[in-house]
Amino acid sequence: MKIPQNYPETMAFLYAQLPIFQRIGPAAYNKDLGNTIALLAALGEPEKSFPSVHIGGTNGKGSLSSMLNSILMESGYKTGLHTSPHLVSFSERIRINGEEIAEQQVVDFVQKCYKTILEIKPSFFELTFAMAMAHFAEEKVDIAVVEVGMGGRLDSTNVLMPVISAITNISMDHQALLGDTRQAIAFEKAGIIKKATPVVLGEYDEETSFVFEKKASEMGTRLSFAPQKIKLKRIKGDLFSQHFQHGDTSYELGLAGAYQLANLQTCLLCVEELRAAGWNIPDEALRQGLRKVRQNSGLRGRMEVLQQSPLVLADTAHNLAGVQAVMAQIADIQGGPKHIVWGMVDDKDIGPILELLPKSARYYFVKADVPRGKDAEVLAQMAAQHGLEGRVYPSVRAGLEACISQANKDELCFVGGSTFVVAEAI
Repeated sequence: MKIPQNYPETMAFLYAQLPIFQRIGPAAYNKDLGNTIALLAALGEPEKSFPSVHIGGTNGKGSLSSMLNSILMESGYKTGLHTSPHLVSFSERIRINGEEIAEQQVVDFVQKCYKTILEIKPSFFELTFAMAMAHFAEEKVDIAVVEVGMGGRLDSTNVLMPVISAITNISMDHQALLGDTRQAIAFEKAGIIKKATPVVLGEYDEETSFVFEKKASEMGTRLSFAPQKIKLKRIKGDLFSQHFQHGDTSYELGLAGAYQLANLQTCLLCVEELRAAGWNIPDEALRQGLRKVRQNSGLRGRMEVLQQSPLVLADTAHNLAGVQAVMAQIADIQGGPKHIVWGMVDDKDIGPILELLPKSARYYFVKADVPRGKDAEVLAQMAAQHGLEGRVYPSVRAGLEACISQANKDELCFVGGSTFVVAEAI
């Protein structure tokens, strides 16, 4: 097999040789850290050369990671950011001070590790994480913000020994891999709690909180619940930003969506923990970081405006709790969504999610171009059982174009149901 010589060949190699969960689902998930440990050992354990912040949870990981990355950048720190999945380009997953890893750097890494990759046969995520760690070490970042891929206990990123850890929330997602109860999922997420490493929880829920309290006690570390420590009030907001009040201090967050309140609470408590650990985060850097989160972190697909007339919004929410929050958010925008481009993946419990969608909207059912995508005809048939009516389209782009052409200029169009649908729409 020939060593890839350029970026297109390198990406073709990665997608062809390495199982990727986003495309094929559970078959790509390794319930073992062995591959990651072996890869990092071959690279000289780069993850140990810089401090990190570790972000887990079901929903909100990307938003919280992006906020903290932006704040640390504005505080003058050279900051690495590792998130997943990507929406448009692979390089979105690995950034330093907002700048994506260069294509040639991806090529160089794969060429350097080619024999090791063939020997270890890591998953796509395992290799991507190792690449991020090597890149951050080589570029000598001051700190890195790293988002958990899935779960926590057995996730590749759990080799980190971070400065602080944060877990946003717990809801039902990836039950086949993480467990079919919220307590079981919480157990997996709690696996990122480390000895003597403060951990911040983004929600207090009697059904799951005892799981985290038990784990923190076992690890001898301090656990704090953001809603109990940070009292936030949403003052106003539009489609591009919103304002919150915390005591006598107001913050402008450069993200839409009232559901970001919980993420902001978690972020502010994480900042308190970082300050307590000796990190210099001035108040002005905190405010600027929150205001400039999109510019600094490249976050997309969260209540994102794709066009203005007709208004087209997209959001990557894809599980029960996420879709519920987004539908509540957009219910009052221009009288609620009249047109919805909707596609899902095949390994979700689709029925309860479909029940959350407005029956008054016209639907444009699509399948994203990934193996996990739910057949649009089957999705439409299932949706009809929940009172949702519409047509099937051969691609996300075709569905979006039909949606825009059929909507009145003052009507709201929404694109969602899957990260992959949003990726093809933007």
